[in-house]
This record gives sequence, structure tokens and C-alpha cells, in this order.
Amino acid sequence: MQAVDIQALRAFRLGQEQDLESATGCTVVLCPKGALCGADVRGGSPGTRDTDALSPLCNRRAVHAVVLAGGSSFGLDAAGGVMRFCEEQGIGRDVGVAKVPNVCAAILFDLKCGRSDVRPDAEMGYRACQNAMLKQKFQRGNFGAGTGAAVGKARGMAHAMKGGIGCVALRHGDLIVGAVVAVNCVGDVVSDGKIIAGTRDGQNGFADSEEVLLSEYQENKDFFSGNTVLGCLITNAVLDKPGAVKLASQGQNGIARVVRPAHSTFDGDTVFALCSGEVCSSQDAVGILSAKAMELAILDAVQCADGLHGLPGLRDLRLRASGAL
Repeated sequence: MQAVDIQALRAFRLGQEQDLESATGCTVVLCPKGALCGADVRGGSPGTRDTDALSPLCNRRAVHAVVLAGGSSFGLDAAGGVMRFCEEQGIGRDVGVAKVPNVCAAILFDLKCGRSDVRPDAEMGYRACQNAMLKQKFQRGNFGAGTGAAVGKARGMAHAMKGGIGCVALRHGDLIVGAVVAVNCVGDVVSDGKIIAGTRDGQNGFADSEEVLLSEYQENKDFFSGNTVLGCLITNAVLDKPGAVKLASQGQNGIARVVRPAHSTFDGDTVFALCSGEVCSSQDAVGILSAKAMELAILDAVQCADGLHGLPGLRDLRLRASGAL
């Protein structure tokens, strides 16, 4: 497999909009011609829109956009702006009297970074769609749904650090799978078995979120719902609807590889899988690429995130450890 530009998947358009001062934003994946979609929700505190329709038991045949947003449940409003944009562009299911876009969404909790009274709304979702049509290079770190994201909250926000949004696309032959991931987990992000971003110990090191949670096992803390890793897989593979749902679940393997703990009670970990249906592939082949792309996109998110509103980024910690800060 080799890394490629995610824009090599021409059936999809990626756009983002954010408010750095308020530390929130949204990310949109548009598929103007529609794409078969599946979803897998593993976290204990999800906030989603229209995921039930993605079940193989339901009649939903195509999805025209997926929205990942901050703002907790308020952020689901961004999908309304995506609906409006798609309708204006003639994108959607033709029902005779109108074209109705099928728009799915998932949110994360970022209200404790920046301002809690500013959240993604319909106007922000609309602007993200406009940006998607410009075909700009996808920006990682403190952009879109990753703008107010944080990781390592097992000891509270005072010991957390900056999360963000990342993306990776992988190719094997003609098969391409891309992953766009907003990383806002309660726990830590690990690479090669070592924590690289997470709960800080106050001495330029990490406390290990799993150890913290185990040591406080008799305390029923509430880390607030919707912390969450949100991912959207996009691929040119030909899959049926059960296959798309399976692909989303295979993408969750990437979260489990590098987030500890993964799929916690207080995370709303949700993965969408959009398939444009251009290249024949076995389920396992596309699943292998999807898990790896998710894994690498999560690492990309924290590696690209800069410090914001008192939360240090990974680069800030490295500078402190070297004595440069």
C-alpha cells in the first residue's frame, strides 16, 4: 500500500469551516452523485443524525453528505446548512416535487475549549460545503471538527492536551481508501506502544489514562458525553450495504489500535463508510486499508494540532521536553 492525496477519490469533496476564537467547527464530506453508506457506533455517548437509516434493514440507498461537528448536540444544526447547500446545487434524491439530500452527521463535545456559547450552526455547515467545492488542500490539526478537540481528559481539562482532525488516504492497485478523523477522546493516543498525546502528569510526561481510570474504579465520574473519535471512511470500492456497514466496523479497528481506552462510556466513537462503487474489491482487502487509514489519520490529527486556549499540542510538549520552551 502507498499513501496518496485524499483528493484522488474524485467522487468526494471535503470542506471545513471553523471559529478559532470560539474553538469549534465542522467538517463535511460531500458526495454529489450519492454514495452507498454504512455506519458503526461503538462509543457509549454518541450524538448522531440519521444513522438508523444506514442499517441494511432500511431502504436508504444513497447518502449525499456526512457532517462531523463540534458543539455537542447543538452542532447537529450544521447539517441543516448542508441540506440547504445540496438542495441549491440540485443534489439529492428526486421525489418528484423536490430533491431531498440524505445527510448524516455525528458530533463531539468541545464546549470546554474556547467559548461554550458558540457552536457549529447551519451557516457554518453551508460555508463548509462552499469550501468543499473549491477543492482546496485538506487542512489538518485545528480545523473543522477538530478545532476545539482535546485528548487525555481522565484527570480533567487541566491535564488534557490538544486533539484535532487528520486525514490519510491509502492505495493498493486501483483500490483507494481515505479516512478523515476528528480526535477528541477521553483517553490517550499511542504510537508504537508509547503514549504521544493524552493525560499529562504535570512533569512533561503522561499519566496513562487507563491507569488513572483503573485507580479510580469506585468513582463514578462523568467526563461529559460526546468526547469522541469521529471518522469518515471514503473509498472507490464496490460494496453492498451490509459490506459498507462491515467496512465502518473494520475502520473502528484503527481506533482500537491507537486510542486507549477506545470506545469508552464517555466517548461517542462513530465511523461512517462511504463507497462510490468504482473498483471491485474483497471485503477484507478494503477493510485492511480502512483500519490502517483510520490509525494513521488519528496519529496525523494529534501530530498536526497546535496548542489552543491553554491546551498544549504535541509539538509544544516536545519543545518543553527539549528545553526550547
